[in-house]
Amino acid sequence: MALITSSSLTISSSSFECKTPFQSLASSPQCVSLSTLPSLPLLSQNHALKTNSHYRKIGREVMVMATGDAPAETDVPEFVKSLQDAWDKVDDKYAVGSLVVASVIALWGSTGLISAIDRLPLIPGVLELIGIGYTGWFAYKNLVFKPEREELVQKVKETVTEIIGNK
Repeated sequence: MALITSSSLTISSSSFECKTPFQSLASSPQCVSLSTLPSLPLLSQNHALKTNSHYRKIGREVMVMATGDAPAETDVPEFVKSLQDAWDKVDDKYAVGSLVVASVIALWGSTGLISAIDRLPLIPGVLELIGIGYTGWFAYKNLVFKPEREELVQKVKETVTEIIGNK
């Protein structure tokens, strides 16, 4: 009779006997050797307290719902409300959804293209120099002197009102 014992597991079998633990399965298909199971680590008392307080909190929430009290509603930010209103006004939601999906795919493709260009030996350095040069030219042309700066601010305000509209 084989008897395997662990701290919480007892398996006994009287129907078969194993001669050696290294016997092949082909010679004895009924023989299975089990190693002893390691004992479970004891949970710290701090972990048990956290778990108990978590379940008490869930219990309180269930009690509140069972009594009919509504949970406190969170305030939705103003821009989310404006997005919901704009979405409700859209007539062709299928076309807008398709446009969003196409935009995401195009963005994903462009990031792949940019990472491929970035791996080329000289191109990133040349593009960086071009960017630094254009930034310097733009700053000199539009930001250094006051009349050009005011003209740029006016152009930006006009563009914003064209996009958003008058409020």
